Amino acid sequence: MIFGLDNGFTLLLVVVGMALSLAASAFVKSTYSKYDKIQSKKRVTGTQAAQYILKNQDIHNVGVQEIAGDLTDNYNSGTKILSLSQSTAQSTSVAAIGVAAHECGHAVQDAVGYAPLRIRAAIVPVANLGSAISMPLILIGLFLRGSFLVNLGILAFSMAFVFQVVTLPVEFNASRRALAILGEGGLLTEEELPMARKVLTAAALTYVAAAITTLLQLLRLIVIANNRRN
Repeated sequence: MIFGLDNGFTLLLVVVGMALSLAASAFVKSTYSKYDKIQSKKRVTGTQAAQYILKNQDIHNVGVQEIAGDLTDNYNSGTKILSLSQSTAQSTSVAAIGVAAHECGHAVQDAVGYAPLRIRAAIVPVANLGSAISMPLILIGLFLRGSFLVNLGILAFSMAFVFQVVTLPVEFNASRRALAILGEGGLLTEEELPMARKVLTAAALTYVAAAITTLLQLLRLIVIANNRRN
């Protein structure tokens, strides 16, 4: 809360945002857990699936590594490293193969120069800086009654929302590529593909929830700033 400046409406925005984030997180975890119990008929691990897909897509400059944690999987376009969490790398479940394929989808995006991925990578430093300095600027501006600092802080925070919006097409496109590759490569059967789709859809919803939550937070800051001026 911001020094008692929140009212009923802004508190509602906070509560809705928290509820969305928690619901999305719970949904993806429960969906992954459900299909992580179903072993794929091919019995390939997430690591093996990723290596096969990269080779199949003629991508030879991307390394695959295992990292700690659950659902910490990611692809770094800067280092060309595809990182799979332990629960994905060593598992032969439908869920694990789906997640591994999704990260490979990002590697394919990088290889073909997918524009939204490049845009997202370009704005990461700006978004991180904006997130770091936005609240100090807003708080100092509210304390000093300086509208310029408040507006600058809100503008800085808005970059986090822009990043979330740009992330949406990147994630949805990676999932579409992943499902197409899995179907064509035969890593999953026709019965297993819909299961993988449910896992990736659930994961994508967390990004939608994050974008909405960030938008609600941005709206909250704008309302607080306007109330302070009045």
